[in-house]
Amino acid sequence: MPIALVVVLGLALLILFMAVNILQEYERGVVFRLGRFNAVKGAGLRLIIPGVDRLVKISMREVVMDVPPQDIITLDNVSVQVNAVLYFRVVHPEDAIIKVENYLYGTSQLAQTTLRSVCGRAELDTLLSDRERLNRELQEELDRGTDPWGVKVRAVEIKHIDLPADMQRAMARQAEAERERRAKVIHADGEFQAAQRLSDASDIMTASPYTLQLRYLQTLGDIATEKNSTIVFPLPIELIEPLLNVRAELGDAGLRAERAQRAERAARATDAPGAED
Repeated sequence: MPIALVVVLGLALLILFMAVNILQEYERGVVFRLGRFNAVKGAGLRLIIPGVDRLVKISMREVVMDVPPQDIITLDNVSVQVNAVLYFRVVHPEDAIIKVENYLYGTSQLAQTTLRSVCGRAELDTLLSDRERLNRELQEELDRGTDPWGVKVRAVEIKHIDLPADMQRAMARQAEAERERRAKVIHADGEFQAAQRLSDASDIMTASPYTLQLRYLQTLGDIATEKNSTIVFPLPIELIEPLLNVRAELGDAGLRAERAQRAERAARATDAPGAED
């Protein structure tokens, strides 16, 4: 009698142990009764019927998954390697258990194929400069693909783009040429603005003769501030202008005299054969 009681108590404890399940706050339990889906249990102490029910635990926490580097040929035929990071979580535990054998493996494989597909439709410049749009497109396509499995993809971020060495050198040369072009454009624009300012200043000085004289005095003051042995005598241009006019008149007179002499010699050369005849 005591042995039978011990056996009964042991079986009762075993059945109780098999019937009791404790679910953490971040877990949900999918209950199958006689092979059919029955219910989803929340966190806490949960009882099932041993031999009839089966409880499958599934985590509801967000999963951070690294997508391995993928060899991709862009739209402009450049071979690159791209890897990304994926953020997702289960929102419908029953679908994650019933509709896919392994939702983690399935999500990983779908992320790899979607990464190759989306990046292969973009050019290299877009891949490097417009990551936000590509990340959004990746997230939308992955979310549509994993929605039947009860998985919600929150975000996809392209982490690294590995370029070939020759392409890196070509891009470096292109960036250097672009910087040189902008430097030349800025320098030319500065020269143009300076020329415009000088033209405006000359117009103002022409309108007021005293302005030019004041500018002379300011220049002398700037020179005098430095310790040097330079002696500057300001000479008004009005004093030199008559001399320049006389020189120009003398030059014109000499030119006219030279032309007259050439014409006279030409006339003598023309008259000489006639006199011999």
